[in-house]
Amino acid sequence: ANQEEPLVPTRVASSAAFSVQRKRLSIEEVIRKVTHSSHGAVATFAGVVRDSNDGLPVVALEYHAYVPMAEREMRTIASEITLRYPMVRLAAIHRIGKLRVGDLAIVCAASSPHRGESFLACKLLIDEIKHRVPIWKREHGPKGPYWIGWKDATCHPSHGTGASNAKKKVSKKAASPTKPRGSR
Repeated sequence: ANQEEPLVPTRVASSAAFSVQRKRLSIEEVIRKVTHSSHGAVATFAGVVRDSNDGLPVVALEYHAYVPMAEREMRTIASEITLRYPMVRLAAIHRIGKLRVGDLAIVCAASSPHRGESFLACKLLIDEIKHRVPIWKREHGPKGPYWIGWKDATCHPSHGTGASNAKKKVSKKAASPTKPRGSR
């Protein structure tokens, strides 16, 4: 039988509750990490690989991460959230590697004595993970694989090649940076 730890407001999130892994994800596993007998609410978020993005078909995607930094940042985010919602328990597992349509990419959970804090903390957790954690997505579609959130550093055709073109002026349009297409 599992002996439950006493519920006290936490300032540091358990490292076991936040991970990046290659194996398939389990919603139940993440829920178990936040379950407590005095918590009457568990909110979850499950991010699933979809079959399209920005109107283009997607057949698979790859997630890449700097794992030690990603896990550390996830714990930092959780610590920040528990400062705001001291009675909440949090967990998140993000998958890396090649995933197919329908696979779970991330599972987040938040538990608390009442539902309001669980919903708010879970939403804040996934929003901050997507915004701050160093995990990169590469989608596979009909034109091949492409990274999400930035464009390749290829030269504009007006740049030409070789030293003979080095003094050519670049128009403002060609020199302006391109905005990334999509996000994680």
